[in-house]
Amino acid sequence: ECGHRQCQTCFNIEQQTTIICQQCQTETLRNKILLDRGFKNDMKSLFIDCSFCQWTGLLNNYQEHLDQSHSDLKGKYFGEQFNSINKFNEHKVFKSESLIVDSTFKAFGCNKRVTIIRAEIDDQYLTEPHQHAVYQESSQLNDRQIDVDFPRVINAGACNPDTVQSPEVNERLNIVIGGTETLTNNEQRLRNESLQMQIRLSTSVEELSKTKLSIEESNTSLEGVKCNLDIVNQDLASLEENINDFKYIPHDGTFLWKITNFQEEITDAQTERQTSIYSPPFYSSVNGYKMGALLYLNGDGKARRTHMSLFFILMQSEYDAILKFPFNYKVTFCLYDQTPARRHIIDSFRPDIKSNSFHRPRSNMNIGSGIPNFIPLKMIQQEGNPYVQNDTMCIKIMVDFNDIPVILLPYAVSLNPGLPTHVQQAMIKQVATQMRQK
Repeated sequence: ECGHRQCQTCFNIEQQTTIICQQCQTETLRNKILLDRGFKNDMKSLFIDCSFCQWTGLLNNYQEHLDQSHSDLKGKYFGEQFNSINKFNEHKVFKSESLIVDSTFKAFGCNKRVTIIRAEIDDQYLTEPHQHAVYQESSQLNDRQIDVDFPRVINAGACNPDTVQSPEVNERLNIVIGGTETLTNNEQRLRNESLQMQIRLSTSVEELSKTKLSIEESNTSLEGVKCNLDIVNQDLASLEENINDFKYIPHDGTFLWKITNFQEEITDAQTERQTSIYSPPFYSSVNGYKMGALLYLNGDGKARRTHMSLFFILMQSEYDAILKFPFNYKVTFCLYDQTPARRHIIDSFRPDIKSNSFHRPRSNMNIGSGIPNFIPLKMIQQEGNPYVQNDTMCIKIMVDFNDIPVILLPYAVSLNPGLPTHVQQAMIKQVATQMRQK
């Protein structure tokens, strides 16, 4: 609106909605500024020199020259591509992060043209060659005497050469002063940074010591937790064992022991890899005696290699303190004939109350006692014998709390094991009564 001209490059750089005229300071809306086409046409007739070669000619032909001879204009630092000289010049002057210039210390012997990042121009002073040049020039200036012709001045004292210097000396001195100031500033900055790093290091060491102590305390606590966890796991295993015992184990003084993998078990006994096997425990009642059986498939003691030995074991239970000892109830073993013939092998014994085997257990279990010569080995080693079927043997252990007559034992063991215990006992009692009446 004011009629003055504005540089188009500066206009493009400005981001505001209003433009301030540099001549009259008038504010004009960006969309109200018009392109001066007449002035642009006048500029096209100007003669110019190429920025990249010896070409001269009209500005109107410059873009064509650039397209033909300089089609790969690039920035000097990041390699940007430009499609016009205007954009290239704008980048080089205002935006390029690096400049290619003569070394600041060219006057002191540094003839390199270097690429300097705008933000790192001061760092050029810190290189070893430039620091050395600053030191040398400073020393020379201190020792140098400048010969200059001075007009004679009446009554003037001797002229101090330090007050008069040539332009060359001034220029060099300014460079040296600038370099010295930069070095001083950087030295102070490095001192401050070093002090901060020392403080941080001291803090880090202190924090590291605290962390180390905390880790050691945590490790100690963890060891305690681990120890407690081991105890808990042991208690849990014992509890699971007890639960399994009570879940499947009889509590009526009888137990039917099913021995599987018979051939493997007897081979282990014959090779003495494992000479005996224990039955699962069973009970006389929920709060009663805990008992088990011990079987030597290849015999024990004098019966070794001739007979199968079978023993009764009294085990430590939860209620031993209120149970009656020594244990004096008759024990009966029955090896089942698994064929329809039902020729079971039955044998019984009554405990010797003087033997420690039937006193109250002081350890996990007492020493077994029973029948060493329970059955000849040849009877169970014969092919197709009735006592081992499908590689399985069945032995019943019964504790007789009712003094069943010996004559009734075959009847008692021949009862269907699938019947409840109280039913079997009632049937045995009925037969015993009938026998007494006769």
